[in-house]
Amino acid sequence: MSILRNSVQQYRNNYKITQEELAHAIGVTRQTIIAIEKGNYTPSVLLALKIASYFKTRVDKLFTIHS
Repeated sequence: MSILRNSVQQYRNNYKITQEELAHAIGVTRQTIIAIEKGNYTPSVLLALKIASYFKTRVDKLFTIHS
């Protein structure tokens, strides 16, 4: 089984923004950001692109698949 891991929390901490601020910037709820950071929610391609765009990075820098 493959596991999707992400670095969203690390990027968010580096940018010194809250979950609420990130959520507002990309148009989702804070609960969505919490779920993504905990690995309980796999974002759509569009949402992953929005997050990557916000942090000025590539999607594959934020999300990786581990088997």
